Amino acid sequence: MDSRLYWIGFNMVRGVGAVRFRTLLNHFGSLEIAWNAPQEALKEAGLSPKSIQHLQHLREEPNFFKRLSDYLEKHQICYVLWDDPEYPTLLKQIDQPPPVLYYKGNLLPQDEIAVAIVGTRKMTAYGRQVTEEVASFLARNGVCVVSGLARGVDAVAHEVAVKGGGRTFAVLGCGLDRIYPPEHSKLAEKIIQQGALISDYAPGTPPDAVNFPPRNRIISGLSLATVVVEAGEESGALITATFAVEQGREVFAVPGNIHASQSKGTNRLIQQGAIPLLSAEEILEDLHLSRVSEKQTAKKVLPADPLEEKILKALEQQPLHIDEISIAIDLPVEQVSAILTFMELKGLVRHLGTMIYASLYDSSLLKKGK
Repeated sequence: MDSRLYWIGFNMVRGVGAVRFRTLLNHFGSLEIAWNAPQEALKEAGLSPKSIQHLQHLREEPNFFKRLSDYLEKHQICYVLWDDPEYPTLLKQIDQPPPVLYYKGNLLPQDEIAVAIVGTRKMTAYGRQVTEEVASFLARNGVCVVSGLARGVDAVAHEVAVKGGGRTFAVLGCGLDRIYPPEHSKLAEKIIQQGALISDYAPGTPPDAVNFPPRNRIISGLSLATVVVEAGEESGALITATFAVEQGREVFAVPGNIHASQSKGTNRLIQQGAIPLLSAEEILEDLHLSRVSEKQTAKKVLPADPLEEKILKALEQQPLHIDEISIAIDLPVEQVSAILTFMELKGLVRHLGTMIYASLYDSSLLKKGK
């Protein structure tokens, strides 16, 4: 049996989150050992009686892991763990990232250049216009649009990104075997083709109201910045903005009519320090992503010398810190930094912040020897 399934098993145990995962790993050394541990040992590791009881119930189910594996395959649900190279780098940087991230679709290295667009379910005509303009601009410029598949602003952001041929992530507050709201099932299928449905909730988890505020940290965590288009004073979009601030990410808010309920939240965000968004172009300028629109052209640019080629091969699987690149190609950090500067100007790589770099290059060209 694939030992990774033990991660999903524990992800299905109520009360076992990121902190408990760390505790179990530190206490037992592996989740396989933890899964088979006696109840007293689990209690010593810090699991609550209710969690132990629920775990015991799962352990007693006949062929539990076989049925779980079959279920994932049937619903075409993939997953990545903390330490997998495919795990999104930006999400890994937040406090207590989800141990297991489920997805339907695909996760690509260029998706690290992502911006969240969130807002009210009851948007105005003005809100729709702004959402369409921002999502369309980001999609045209190679930026992945992240949102929550909810009615209103979220759905429009996804629809426009898909229509514009861009990448988009929809983060759900339930298991990926359920689409909520159900009327967005067709939209969800389109998103799978041009991005991914994502959730940190195990398959079978219903779309309970309590699930949605926590999932907002995933929306902001996957993104370099969050744009709040319209939001009332109690809007869930404000929760996403709060998470973004806590994660050290930028927050943009669209100014609105001071008398409109849909703009009370966004105007308040601006008052509290959010960047007032007056044009979509400002997002790329503020994030220093002005050259991201050249990404498609950059894919055709060839590395100038063997050192650039070595760096591109090192970045082939995932973004890396400059120290990791230095070790991978056996060159001093200072020299690597100089090379990366020129490569960024040429559009071969992108600096994601905190000295982490991602490749914008089509690695198949290297493999073909072109």
